[in-house]
Amino acid sequence: MTQPFELPHFYMPYPARLNPHVDEARAHSTAWAREMGMLEGSGVWDQADLEAHDYGLLCAYTHPDCDGPALSLITDWYVWVFFFDDHFLDMYKRTQDRAAGKAHLDRLPLFMPLDPATPMPEPENPVEAGLADLWRRTVPSMSVDWRRRFSVATEHLLNESMWELSNMNAGRIANPVEYIEMRRKVGGAPWSSGLVEYATAEVPAAVAGTRPLRVLMEAFSDAVHLRNDLFSYQREVEDEGENSNGVLVLETFFGCTTQEAAETVNDILTSRLHQFEHTALTEVPAVALEKGLGPDEVAAVAAYTKGLQDWQSGGHEWHLRSSRYMNKGATSVAPWQKLTGPGTSAADVGGLLASAAAERLRAYAHVPFQKVGPSLLPDFYMPYQVELSPHLEACRPRLTAWMHRMGMLEEGVWDEDKLAASDLPLCSAGLDPDATPEALDLSAHWLAWGTYGDDYYPLVFGGRRDLAAARLTTARLSACMPVDGEETPVVPVNGMERGLIDLWARTTAGMTPGRRRALRESVDKMTESWVWELSNQLQNRVPDPVDYLEMRRATFGSDLTLSMCRRGQGPAIPPEIYRTGPVQALENAAMDYACLTNDVFSYQKEIEYEGELHNAILVVQNFFGCDYPAALGIVHDLMTQRMQQFEHIITHELPVLYDDFGLSAEAREAMGDYVADLQNWLAGILHWHREVDRYKAAYLARRTHGFVPDRMPALPVG
Repeated sequence: MTQPFELPHFYMPYPARLNPHVDEARAHSTAWAREMGMLEGSGVWDQADLEAHDYGLLCAYTHPDCDGPALSLITDWYVWVFFFDDHFLDMYKRTQDRAAGKAHLDRLPLFMPLDPATPMPEPENPVEAGLADLWRRTVPSMSVDWRRRFSVATEHLLNESMWELSNMNAGRIANPVEYIEMRRKVGGAPWSSGLVEYATAEVPAAVAGTRPLRVLMEAFSDAVHLRNDLFSYQREVEDEGENSNGVLVLETFFGCTTQEAAETVNDILTSRLHQFEHTALTEVPAVALEKGLGPDEVAAVAAYTKGLQDWQSGGHEWHLRSSRYMNKGATSVAPWQKLTGPGTSAADVGGLLASAAAERLRAYAHVPFQKVGPSLLPDFYMPYQVELSPHLEACRPRLTAWMHRMGMLEEGVWDEDKLAASDLPLCSAGLDPDATPEALDLSAHWLAWGTYGDDYYPLVFGGRRDLAAARLTTARLSACMPVDGEETPVVPVNGMERGLIDLWARTTAGMTPGRRRALRESVDKMTESWVWELSNQLQNRVPDPVDYLEMRRATFGSDLTLSMCRRGQGPAIPPEIYRTGPVQALENAAMDYACLTNDVFSYQKEIEYEGELHNAILVVQNFFGCDYPAALGIVHDLMTQRMQQFEHIITHELPVLYDDFGLSAEAREAMGDYVADLQNWLAGILHWHREVDRYKAAYLARRTHGFVPDRMPALPVG
C-alpha cells in the first residue's frame, strides 16, 4: 500500500539503547497475555499479532537500564494497554456502542485501589484480569503519592476513549489545542511517564506537582504522541476510520495537503523536544534548589529525566521496526552519517544540527520594539450578547478611590489616566451584569489588582533584570492569603500587598478552608506565571506555542475568574463535575478565546511599545516564519474554533454528562447558571477590549513615555 505522505526528518539527538533482557521480556509477556485471556479466543489478538507488534522490543528500547523482572512487568503493562486499545476499538468504536463502552470503563478503577488490601471484584474480561494482576504486582514497591498519580493517569487514558468515540459518532475532528490536551489523556504518555518512574526513580512528592516537572511530562507526552500520529496515520485514518490523529487535525484546520500537515506536526514535535530540553536544563535545577531537595532526591529527578529521554529515542526506534506502523523512508540515508549498530538510527546528527540552526535559535532571535502600527482587528465570532450592570457608573469612582487607598496609583507604574484607560469596572459590568453594587466593586478591584500586577512585574523587575526580587515578591503575595483564618503574617510594603490583603479578607469571609485554598492556588498560579514571563524576557526567548497557550491562561488570570464564577454557584454542583473532561474542556475553550482576544487587541501595545514576547500572534509568527496578517489569520481561526467547541460542548456533551452523573434538577440549573456566567465572561471580555483606550493607537502614542515607571517602586524586604 502506498504511504499517504513521506515521513519527515525527525529531530532525535539521543541514541536508542537496547535492554539486554529483551528476550526474557518477550517470552514472559507472551505467556502472561495468554494467561490473562488476551490471545486465542479473545477475538482481538492471536500470538502472531502479539509477536508482530513486539512490545518486548518497545519496552527494551524505552527502558534500557532496568533489570529483567522490572522490564517484564513494564512490558506486561504495555501489552495490557495496547490490548485495551484494540479491544475497545473492536467492541465499542467500530460498533459505536457508547453505553456499553462507558459501562466497561466504569468498572476499571475498581481494579486500582490505593490501598492494596482493598478487595477487587472478580474480573469479567481480559482487560480487567490484566489490570488486576498488574496493579497487585506493581504498587507494593511504590509510594501512595505515585499510586494516586498513576491511577489518575490510567483513568484518564481509559476514560478519554469515550471522547474519541463521541467524536467518531459525531463525525467531528478536534481543533489543534483541544487535540493536544485530549491526546495527552487518551494517548497514554503521562501514564508511560509513571512507568518511567518505576523503571528509574520515583519523583519526590515535593516537586511532582510543580510546573517544571509538569512541563517535562507534558512535553515528553506531546512528542511521543505526535511521533506516533505520524507513523500511525495510515493505519488509524485510512484503515480504522479514526479522526483522532494530529496530522488529520492540522490537515483540516489549515486546509492543507497531508504532506504539509505532516511537516507541521513534525515541527511541533521538534519544538516540544526543545521545550523538554530547555525545562530540564533551566527550570528543573531551579525548582530543586527552591524546594530544598537533598542529593538523593536530585539524583532521582535526574534519573527520571534521563528515563524520559530514553523513552523518546527508544520509542522512535521501535516505530521504525514495528509492523504496526508505516515506516518506509523514515531512516536517514545520508552517506556521511557514520554511526552504525542497533539503535543508532535514532541518533540523527544531521537532524540535530539542522534543527538547532533553523528552529532552536529562532526562538531567541526576536528584535523587540519593532514598529508594527495599529492592531488589526478581524471579524470576531461572538454568539453571545453583552449585558452591562446598571451599577457601572457608580463603580468607577469607587475603584479609583480604592486604588489610591491601597497605594497603587502612587508607585510610578499607574496613575489615574492609566486606570481610566483600562476602565476595569466596564469589564466587571459585562462579566457579571446581575452583580450587586458590592459584588461589582469586588470584581472590579480584583481585575484592577491583577491588571496592575501584570504591568508591574515586567516594568519593575524586567527593567532591573531582577528575577530574585520577583520570586521574593511572589512568595510574599502568597503569604498575604492565609487559608485557616489566621492573621496575615505579612506587613504590607507596597500597593500590591495592601490590595491583596484587603481583597482576600473581603472575598474569603465565610469560606471554608478548602475553598480558600483553591482560591489561593488560582492567585498563586497567576503570580507565578508572571515570573515565568520574566524568565523568558531575560533570555529574550519567544515561548514554544503549546507552552505559551497553556501558560497564557495563567498569566491572564483565567483560573481566578473561574473561581469567582464557581463561587456564585454554591454547593449545588458536585465538585467532581468540575473535574470531568467536558467541563474542563468547556472552561479551557472559554479561557483560550478570552486570552487570544487580548493578544489580538494588545499586539501593537505589547510588540511596539513594551518589547513583549508573550503574544500569540508573535508566537505564531516566530514558529511558522510568517508575517503579521498571516499569523493573525491563524490566531483568529483558532479563536473561532475554540468558540465553536465551547458551543458544541454545551449542546452535545454537557447533557450526556448530566445523565451520566444523574444530576438533580437543582444541579442542572446551577450548571446552566455557570455556563451563562462563562458566556457573559466571553461577551464582556470582547466588549471591554473594543471600548477601552488601553489598546488604541491614539492612546498608546500619547502615553509612549508611560511604559516605564516614573519612579521605581520600593521592593519588599525580609
